[in-house]
Amino acid sequence: MAITSRDLRSTEAARRVQRPTIITIPHRQVRAPALPSANLFAYVLTLALALLLANVLFTPILNWGRIKLDDMRYGRPRTMQVSAFVGHAETNGQPSHFVAMNLDRRVVIMEMPGGDAAQARTIVGPYLFGAGEDLTPVQLRFEDVNADNLPDMLVSVKQEEMVYINDAASGEFRMITADELGKLQVGQ
Repeated sequence: MAITSRDLRSTEAARRVQRPTIITIPHRQVRAPALPSANLFAYVLTLALALLLANVLFTPILNWGRIKLDDMRYGRPRTMQVSAFVGHAETNGQPSHFVAMNLDRRVVIMEMPGGDAAQARTIVGPYLFGAGEDLTPVQLRFEDVNADNLPDMLVSVKQEEMVYINDAASGEFRMITADELGKLQVGQ
């Protein structure tokens, strides 16, 4: 019996039909890491602009608040008062009274030895340069910096501190000299 091409085709067709069907399950696809999107860039840019705007708006408000707080604390002109026993005419048992002022950018300190206003002395300090320096408070404190058992006057303006030595010979305060300052710095 001769096999024809038609028979071959039918045999081939039968084989295809009889072949088992293979079902494939798709594998999970793995994506490459995504590049930052335009939305993320827009969010970061918006946040940066919002922070800049907040800084521009709130800095003047905070400065205004600081000035008003200093107005309540020190007044205008900026004034501070303190009493201390410094050994200047305090025989009546009263401490000396000090008034420190920023008077039109000039540091001025008035001392009333023993609380007696009739004996008032004035110490003229430095001139303050810069914008808004007429509103800078001046602060006083007393501490023996040169170990002579007399409290010396420390004048603080901003982040600077000036030392006025309590001179026992004259009974007054005077600005510290460069030699005295050098000796104090070596001794520390």
